Amino acid sequence: MLVANFTNSQPLYRSHDIRSIEQAAAALSPSPALMERAGKAAAELARQLFDNHYAVLVLAGPGNNGGDALVAARHLKERWYQVTVVLAGDPKKLPRDAALALQAWREGGGDILSSIPTDGHWDLVLDGLFGIGLERDLSGMYLELVKQVNRMETPVLSLDIPSGLDSETGQPFRAAVRADHTLTFIGLKPGLFTAYGPDYCGRIHLATLDLSLDLLPPGKGHLIGSSDVASYLKPRPRNSHKGMLGSVGVLGGTESMTGAAFMAARSALLLGAGRVYLGLLAENAPSVDFLQPELMLCNPDQLLEMDLDCLVIGPGLGQSAPALGYLERALKSDLKLVIDADALNLLGSHAELQSLLKTRTAASILTPHPAEAGRLLNCSNHEIQQDRIGSAQVLASRLNSLLVLKGAGTVCAWPDETWHINPSGNAGLSSAGMGDILCGMIAALLGQRLTAERATLLAVYLHGRAADELVKNGTGPIGLTTSEVAIMARTLLNRWVYGDAVA
Repeated sequence: MLVANFTNSQPLYRSHDIRSIEQAAAALSPSPALMERAGKAAAELARQLFDNHYAVLVLAGPGNNGGDALVAARHLKERWYQVTVVLAGDPKKLPRDAALALQAWREGGGDILSSIPTDGHWDLVLDGLFGIGLERDLSGMYLELVKQVNRMETPVLSLDIPSGLDSETGQPFRAAVRADHTLTFIGLKPGLFTAYGPDYCGRIHLATLDLSLDLLPPGKGHLIGSSDVASYLKPRPRNSHKGMLGSVGVLGGTESMTGAAFMAARSALLLGAGRVYLGLLAENAPSVDFLQPELMLCNPDQLLEMDLDCLVIGPGLGQSAPALGYLERALKSDLKLVIDADALNLLGSHAELQSLLKTRTAASILTPHPAEAGRLLNCSNHEIQQDRIGSAQVLASRLNSLLVLKGAGTVCAWPDETWHINPSGNAGLSSAGMGDILCGMIAALLGQRLTAERATLLAVYLHGRAADELVKNGTGPIGLTTSEVAIMARTLLNRWVYGDAVA
């Protein structure tokens, strides 16, 4: 049984993948065996987490998730736990395997109730109301049960996924159980890690149920693993020089928005770019950054004529006619591009720019938040959030670009339909400017000769991990600043590359 943090990259399975695996497993062994393993794993985890607590409320739903809960109840009862089982639904309409689990529970002397007793007290709630098969909003008795659980001041262990949460999207079906722990079966599901998933799932545990690896398809989706991305950069030779470490350009910063461009450029410098040039659109732009004088300031026309390894365009760019012209020139260049903020908004409103983007051969990395993604797809922020993975995949394919859909559980999608979800980060990243420093981080890693895919995954994970480290050390999440995150990202990157020798 694996427990988050998942240090290695882990496959993510959508509902149809899990159904195929279950069918293949059922063909190799009697079908109740899989449910028996799931229920036993749940009971074992409950005992590990709550060994000194003996009163357990088990909520069993009308499907096979309820069957898993009934098996867990039986095993806990055999270990002398005081188990109260509430069966939501008609016992006569249970699927075959769940009906067998109910029969075994009753044969072991167990009773079932139809509602939660008002005078009961429990040390643990085992949530087995609904699993990955739920496809509609909760209502009636089921909605009330979820609300009752969430009102309790009792630890909750959810089976497979918190009841009411969409395993595909991380969106609640009107309401969802807020779990302290979630034990998911066979493989990890994307809804555990993106959108509202992290808020509802608590600590995530994985029980593979001893299935053969031959039954697990490779899949298109993965959870970004810390040990994988940490290995992308190697120690620098002592004889290295700035020319080996990349020349990064940042173009943006019109009047009243120069800060965004400065933050992107500063983070590129902190993440190890050899040279960073900043082209500001503001008419009265400063000639030096007194906070970071290592930056080389110039005008945008000069910047686009330089021999750069990559260019960040968008932070503080504005949507003026000159901004449109600079973006068009950038798209026609053979530079690796990181496109953000107003450059994305210009793309969303100019079809001819999208056509240029589609035909580029150099790497293009787009970093929209949901509202910007909605403008690119001509839909609402809400529609993007309802299917973050699908939206990212459509944009990556349609625009022939690497796509970073920011938010809780950032989704990285490539044009070949592969996708990744980032598990790092916290609410401290929801303040202004965090996307600007992410762009600079990606560009710095591109300049250090990482592939576009690796630079994106490492920067996205490191960005979130830096915020996590700061919160762990007592800074934030309220009031977390971009400069703090960028500096911590530098510290972590050196620690990963050099270990104790440097950090």
